[in-house]
Amino acid sequence: MFETIRNAWKIAELRKKLLFTLLIIFIFRVGAAIPVPFMVPENLINVSGSGLFEYFDIFTGGAFSQATLFAMSISPYITASIVLQLLQVAIPALEQMAKEGEAGQKKLAKISRYITLGLALLQSTAYYLMHRNSGAVKYTTGASGVLAALVIILSFTAGAMLIVWLGESVDKKGIGNGISLILFAGIVSRGPRAILMLWEMLKAGFYAQQYKYFVWVPLIIVLFLVLIGLIVLMTTAERRIPIQYSKRVVGRKMYGGQSSYIPVKVTMSGVMPIIFASALLSIPSMIKTFGNITSGWGAKILSWFEYTHPVYAILYLILIIAFNYFYVAIQYNPIQMANDLRKNNGAIPGIRPGKPTADFIAKIISRVTLIGALFIAFVAILPILLGAVAKLPIAMGGTSIIIIVGVALDTVRTLESQMMMRHYKGFLE
Repeated sequence: MFETIRNAWKIAELRKKLLFTLLIIFIFRVGAAIPVPFMVPENLINVSGSGLFEYFDIFTGGAFSQATLFAMSISPYITASIVLQLLQVAIPALEQMAKEGEAGQKKLAKISRYITLGLALLQSTAYYLMHRNSGAVKYTTGASGVLAALVIILSFTAGAMLIVWLGESVDKKGIGNGISLILFAGIVSRGPRAILMLWEMLKAGFYAQQYKYFVWVPLIIVLFLVLIGLIVLMTTAERRIPIQYSKRVVGRKMYGGQSSYIPVKVTMSGVMPIIFASALLSIPSMIKTFGNITSGWGAKILSWFEYTHPVYAILYLILIIAFNYFYVAIQYNPIQMANDLRKNNGAIPGIRPGKPTADFIAKIISRVTLIGALFIAFVAILPILLGAVAKLPIAMGGTSIIIIVGVALDTVRTLESQMMMRHYKGFLE
């Protein structure tokens, strides 16, 4: 990978793109440290161990817990993208728009921005109300409550839309996917804090003579490295469905006769099922926080959905598997794939064209999806189980590792594809 970056740096055009990408990441980190007016840092809600809020804080690089300009980060954009994908299944006009090529994609991108703006306003308002109830909003002399609310809400909303613009700028002038790289930068920026936390555990174990830390901390580090290797393996793994194209004569030339394959990735849905499941399970926590429910049977039921509760872990596992199948069903249509093969005189060896081909493809996708779903669920549940057994505060590390590894591999592949056009050797050859 480092050899790839070094070779890319030698090319003037790629060097400019790399520098531009680094500039965008730097702007993102600066924005994540700019405080929003009328907020009192010492009164901000502590998100540590609060499930969803800690999850948001990891993705924003600490901006969420500090209530800075980029506190909303890319969460409105991700939610908008999910909503738009679901609407494409339900609304034929949007589905047709997605098939119109570049012009249709531009229209969908415009619709996505409007949805992002609406969601950013909604989330910023909820975030403001949450902090106002905790006393984290300060009204200065001459400023009314309405003015403070408008400034805070509009600042968070503007930050969310600015991040969308930064991500799209990387897509046009930089390297890799801009939104993914911003998400990558936010997670990586939390790395020093995680290392410091492990070091503090070792120190606490030494002074308090709690020797369990000398066992669990090295074990966590080893599991972390093993998990990276497994994620790299599963991210690049695929099931190849063989395809044979029949020969045909057009004039004096013969076409076809080649052998090819349809690649079906094991983790084709990435972290989207985890995001779906987390968003759904976050609703009870949000109700408990915003409604200030601390006692009674309602608080007891809502406590089942806390990050450390066994009910949460079980529901989390089930929802990840279910959403994985749902997301793959949206992306892959076996009937359409079988029809496209027939139109191009292609066939799967030993399988008749038409419905048998569609059924065979559906069966392969279902099996591969199950393997990918179980792996993603295992990675997502592992920190919860490890934290419960070791009695240690472990954040959602599995999800973070999947994102970091996935974005790093995609970025390296992008560099490789651009260098191959210039006949440079890279890491993935």
